[in-house]
Amino acid sequence: MSADTTQRLISAELVGLDEDLGATSSDVIRVLADRVAATGRAADGAALAEDAIKREASVGTGVPGGIAIPHARSASVSSPTLAFSRLARKVPFGAPDGDADVVFMIAVPEGADKDHLTVLSTLARALIREDFTAALRAATTPEDVVDLVQREVGGEVAAAGVGSASTASRPAAAPSTQAASGDATTKSAAAGARKVIVGVTACPTGIAHTYMAADALVAAAQRAGAEMHVETQGSSQVEPLDPALIARADAVVFAVDVDVRDRGRFAGKPLVSGPVKRGVDEPDKMIAEALRAADDPNAARVQGGVTTSESTKSDEHFGQALKRWLLTGVSYMIPFVAGGGLLIALGFLLSGYAIALPHGDSGQNNAVYTLTNYTLLNLPPEGLGYYLGAAAFQIGGVSLGFLVAALAGYIAYAIADRPGIAPGFVAGSIAVFMNAGFLGGLVGGLIAGGAAYWIGRIPTWRWLRGLMPVVIIPLFASIIASGLMLLVLGGPIAWVMTQLTAWLNSLSGASAILLGIILGLMMAFDLGGPVNKVAYAFAVAGLGAGSATNVVPFEIMAAVMAAGMVPPLALALASTVLYRKGFTKPERENGKAAWLLGASFISEGAIPFAAADPLRVIPASMVGAAVTGAISMAAGVTSRAPHGGIFVFFAIGNIGMFVVALLAGTIVSALVLVGLKKWVRRRPVDEAAAASEATVAAETVGQRAPVAA
Repeated sequence: MSADTTQRLISAELVGLDEDLGATSSDVIRVLADRVAATGRAADGAALAEDAIKREASVGTGVPGGIAIPHARSASVSSPTLAFSRLARKVPFGAPDGDADVVFMIAVPEGADKDHLTVLSTLARALIREDFTAALRAATTPEDVVDLVQREVGGEVAAAGVGSASTASRPAAAPSTQAASGDATTKSAAAGARKVIVGVTACPTGIAHTYMAADALVAAAQRAGAEMHVETQGSSQVEPLDPALIARADAVVFAVDVDVRDRGRFAGKPLVSGPVKRGVDEPDKMIAEALRAADDPNAARVQGGVTTSESTKSDEHFGQALKRWLLTGVSYMIPFVAGGGLLIALGFLLSGYAIALPHGDSGQNNAVYTLTNYTLLNLPPEGLGYYLGAAAFQIGGVSLGFLVAALAGYIAYAIADRPGIAPGFVAGSIAVFMNAGFLGGLVGGLIAGGAAYWIGRIPTWRWLRGLMPVVIIPLFASIIASGLMLLVLGGPIAWVMTQLTAWLNSLSGASAILLGIILGLMMAFDLGGPVNKVAYAFAVAGLGAGSATNVVPFEIMAAVMAAGMVPPLALALASTVLYRKGFTKPERENGKAAWLLGASFISEGAIPFAAADPLRVIPASMVGAAVTGAISMAAGVTSRAPHGGIFVFFAIGNIGMFVVALLAGTIVSALVLVGLKKWVRRRPVDEAAAASEATVAAETVGQRAPVAA
């Protein structure tokens, strides 16, 4: 890496010394973002600031020693850039030891090359060293700061990229995350009885905290007299830990905010986990916990598989954990339902609704009979379209048939990671066999996950641990969960499902309208959150029971879909047509996109509005969605497709009233919102907090599955 490259990253005009940039982290970020834009390195300073504030809102970027490293990947950035400020007034950035007076802002374009990312990660690692930060505080001119950065990153990067951390790679005064396998082996042999700890660090952007946590953990291990090797799964090239090193490790430390890649490599090892920021803020505590876990046969162990950050799991109350387990199952179930349901709807479009009816006395429906007796070279009398419709209907039916099994399998996965998947799928399939349906899948998944988790905690011999996640846990957890479902629980749950189905079939008049109102309120309450997911899951779970003689499940699906379309459409109408001056320019731009999102049944299109002004947007959305749900149920509108919005019109029965219900709810919501904005004053809030809420909401839209669930 040349000095010229470093100079392109930072220049004197990007440096400010002893300046007051405001009282909040958002204030500082906005000034630094505008500074980047003023040098021509970002097209839009406001957009860059928004991306960095969003990152800051998820996890504070302050680190011990009065340092902050706000950073973001942003489409507005044209080239990787550093902006620096030494603050005259300290500002809170979330560090455990107080506010920050030294701030480096790292701005990276979406497609930054590996060399630049290596420079930035190296700089971030240097910021936990007291000698480097002391030099920054002592600098007298912007040029001094530029020279310090150039000297720090120039030789470091040329040394050979960023790999795994090891105590063997660098003197104690400045530990590094870089080590050759052979060097590590030599060091280990000399270490004698010292404990060996391996670990992984990873953060969402993979630029700063990933490498800082690795260095901090290495230094802490040195202080504790242990040998530490860390695999940094960041934006720079990842060098996996040597399998032989993992095999002889006494414990594992995960300091991560994202999935650990190839987590199964560490199966059976005592585990200490936490967010990546804890690796920066409390490395000594994590190492001490790892050393204790190495000698504790009852310590938590890596179960294998891939999971999101485990740091929050140990801190959850049971109710929070239960919600996470169930919502994980629903989230993984939805693609089976959405894809399968749309294929069934396509089958109806091509072949007509009769494709689902029995074919004479053959014991098969028309789709199965057609596919069994005809081929592309021997088409049925109805022609190619009918044959393709039969194929689409059958594929969709098979996909929809995984609904309960997938729900149970991924509930168990959320509890016990990969070893829980097989027992969960089997328990879900047994629930289908017992006619226990959706409720049986919930119960079976919880039992399977609990059994797999409990079995995985049993202390066992080292030679047996490798077999635990792939053979022993799935085998015995399947026996426990499926045995209970088959012999004890399946019958009672099936009875409950029968009673529920009978009650739904009896709905008419006022009771049906009331159900539509309730479903509409749920769909608009949290726009893709837990309550919304419950309503959506309730609707799609009933689709399999729908038929020509039992249309209530189809009516529920139509009410849920129409109500879920109302919030984004209402926000689009209010912000782009009825009351443009009541919305900011970014909100009006979001409103344009919300037209398509709402028409497609993507409720999350309303989230940026709701996050910025929840006390007016959410009530207005709920009122309109309730109106739509009530009209839809009263008119007997049906939908045989679980998703797609207006674009699956061919699968919607009584499409005219579907449109009427949708328009009514959209107009009501938009008018209520305009009225609230005109006549109900918004409670004053901190501008930075409001910006953080809005940007977190935008991030949530990007992360959630594009369904109203």
